[in-house]
Amino acid sequence: MAIEPTVAEIDIINPVPDASETLFEVTLRPQKLSEYIGQEKIKESLKILIDAASGRKETLEHLLLYGPPGLGKTTLAHIIAKEGKVGIKITSGPAIEKSGDLASLLTNLSENDILFIDEIHRLNKTVEEILYPAMEEYSLDIVLGKGAGAKALRLDLPKFTLIGATTRIGMLSAPLRDRFGMTYRLDYYEEPEIEKIIERSAKILNIKIESTGRAEVAKRARRTPRIANRLLKRVRDYAQVRAGGKITEQVAHDALNMLEVDDLGLDNNDRRILEALIEKFGGGPVGITSIAAATSEDAGTIEDIYEPYLLRLGLIAKTPKGRVATPAAYDHLKKPINKPLTKPLL
Repeated sequence: MAIEPTVAEIDIINPVPDASETLFEVTLRPQKLSEYIGQEKIKESLKILIDAASGRKETLEHLLLYGPPGLGKTTLAHIIAKEGKVGIKITSGPAIEKSGDLASLLTNLSENDILFIDEIHRLNKTVEEILYPAMEEYSLDIVLGKGAGAKALRLDLPKFTLIGATTRIGMLSAPLRDRFGMTYRLDYYEEPEIEKIIERSAKILNIKIESTGRAEVAKRARRTPRIANRLLKRVRDYAQVRAGGKITEQVAHDALNMLEVDDLGLDNNDRRILEALIEKFGGGPVGITSIAAATSEDAGTIEDIYEPYLLRLGLIAKTPKGRVATPAAYDHLKKPINKPLTKPLL
């Protein structure tokens, strides 16, 4: 029987930041493109865009960053502001509830500033429509009053750059997507890149770690920088209490096993999803809502947090009829295959 998840188990591999991690993330955040590890093609393109806009003394065009959580979208936004020597204001789609909230943000920007909206796919339609003229014409249309006496007022805005970030680009409306000058997809990192990130973080935090210890942490970090840094933090605590403060391969192995993060970076929640797929639905195909009901997990959380990595590892596949467990999933959980597998959607 699958073990029910604890809060600690949910947090450890969840790539969405926790409020308590803000200071920790800021401490480790790269300040320049040259310090940012990975996403080489994106960095090269951004460097050209920033240098070109600075050379012409123009405002940087609007940018859209998308990809799974924890890969560095917010960090890139901060670096773009720093490299372009401009200010940045941070908000999120759910935080902008009314048109007045957006108006307040836009009217308080300075010339060439960056407005970063995380989870931009969660903007409501009314706010989104007000954003269109702001992005295209740097103007804000406000309606004063109601009914026959209502008056329309247009305010000029300083030229600014909107950087939107989303984990679900398909949920963005086409009109909003079309207003971004460049769109960048951040992908999962390779293990050597994660090792470099762990090495850099260990130096900043003054952690003693061997190369084999770095490799062990990187192997289980789900190819995600935020998770790599979180695991490093937890392994540091274990090493301090149990191993004299030095992280070796064995220390990292023991610490991560204690946290129930396995060799592929899967935790109990990942395994519960795979076990439900195999044991309750015969390996699939099955819809995401049925998997969510069987695991008592939110369908959106499964799609955003767990499924992308399981798909990346090839442990599940999508078919026209739903999700299926692959032979790799059966092998990882040491389950016998008792039926022909459904052909995945190509």
